Amino acid sequence: MKNETILWADDEMDLLKPHLLFLSQKGYDVVTVTNGRDALEQVGNRHFDLIILDENMPGLSGLETLSRIKEKAPQTPVIMITKSEEEDIMNQAIGNKIADYLIKPVNPNQILLSIKKNLYRKEIISEQTATDYRQEFGRISELIGSTNSWEEWYDVYRKLVYWELELEESGENFKEMLLMQKDEANAAFVKFVKRNYEKWLTSEERPLMSHDLFSRRVLPLLDSGEKVFVVLIDNFRYDQWRVLMPLLADYFTFDEELYFSILPTSTQYARNAVFAGLMPDKIASMFPDLWSDEDEDESKNAHEEALIGTLLDRYRKHYSYSYTKILESAFGERVLRDFSRLENNDLNVCVINFIDMLSHARTDSKMIRELAGTDAAYRSLTESWFRHSPALDLFRRIAEKNYKVLLTTDHGTIHVDNPVKVISDRATNTNLRYKVGKNMTYDPRQVFEIKTPARFGLPSPNLSSTYIFATERDFFAYPNNYNHYVSYYKDTFQHGGISMEEMIIPLITLTRK
Repeated sequence: MKNETILWADDEMDLLKPHLLFLSQKGYDVVTVTNGRDALEQVGNRHFDLIILDENMPGLSGLETLSRIKEKAPQTPVIMITKSEEEDIMNQAIGNKIADYLIKPVNPNQILLSIKKNLYRKEIISEQTATDYRQEFGRISELIGSTNSWEEWYDVYRKLVYWELELEESGENFKEMLLMQKDEANAAFVKFVKRNYEKWLTSEERPLMSHDLFSRRVLPLLDSGEKVFVVLIDNFRYDQWRVLMPLLADYFTFDEELYFSILPTSTQYARNAVFAGLMPDKIASMFPDLWSDEDEDESKNAHEEALIGTLLDRYRKHYSYSYTKILESAFGERVLRDFSRLENNDLNVCVINFIDMLSHARTDSKMIRELAGTDAAYRSLTESWFRHSPALDLFRRIAEKNYKVLLTTDHGTIHVDNPVKVISDRATNTNLRYKVGKNMTYDPRQVFEIKTPARFGLPSPNLSSTYIFATERDFFAYPNNYNHYVSYYKDTFQHGGISMEEMIIPLITLTRK
């Protein structure tokens, strides 16, 4: 930490000599003045790292001086010291964006603490965060090695996301160390899913999964008399929820849980399973008109509203409901204008597709790739979109009404960087994280292979259909024009396969404050 220069304005400077000596011994260069005009002159002539300002000075008051200082040096933190405990003075000082507010008498250590908080906060937090993560690194690795239940995997994933966000906020560069630990966790998580996924589908002792969401979370709320608003943001990861949470904290309290997306972690399968309350093979057999096979040109999520209706009918529920899909800002604004038409429904379901579009745009657009080159940048774009989008306004409007809100997603997404070769015919689907087809050639050691789709709740477009899933940060590439294909898709965000980021996803119950 370099020696910092501080301006201190107080008309009783003679009484503060012990404080000045103390700060000098700590290495600070303190310039003193006894009135507001001299303080403004000093600020106009040189740079100060921090300003300490007495509120009650002759001539220009502390608040008047503060206002003018903010015009000259808006980025310089100002600590105000006063004898007054009047709330109005506090409010005016806070309104002028002071860095701290101290009430006399103050001792030298109080001053030092306030200086450190404002000048070195980032460095101190960064150093402490780095120390804490180094200590936690070993404990997390031990937990990864011993984890054998979905509840423990929730805990592992929460810890990794927590440290990723903490290290990002502190500015400490532990990217490689954290990425190594996430890769270690995903490798173990893939093995866990391979061992357990099939038996989950036939057992009551399983985690909450896509096809359970409405029966186990939405219908019980409706049955208890709640009005429910389900907001599903496509491609919405847990870390993205954590950066959006502060934007909603003024309006709601949160009950946060995680649940598992089914495989494939894609809209056609996971989101249809959410709304139908059924695994994909059951949707295809019970409602063939509402299911599109991989080789059909029809949209794979064109029948979500109808699927919700089939679920309510199957459970003999007669709740009034609406379904709305927001694909762009203008449509979101129309929803807000017509919000009154939703108010009498027992259930409103809203699908927001922005993050999915951002993910695909990042693949297709060089500019978006540069803007979202890392997970941190991807989160930042998500936060910026939400802050300025009709989606935040929608939540504000919902908060004005007596609704219970479930905020969730159908699947997450993962940053891929390792190509895995697959050879297949033209009928095979184009997703980079899973393939379904016949006569595919691949290394079975590099994929999760399903040769009996019905046992995994998946439809078979052909009698010999096989599903394969990419794991960890792999993506499927074809040998034809291999180098071009790999360079185009490497370091993009994809979904459909097996990873914590894709499968362990947020389900947040929001209650109006």
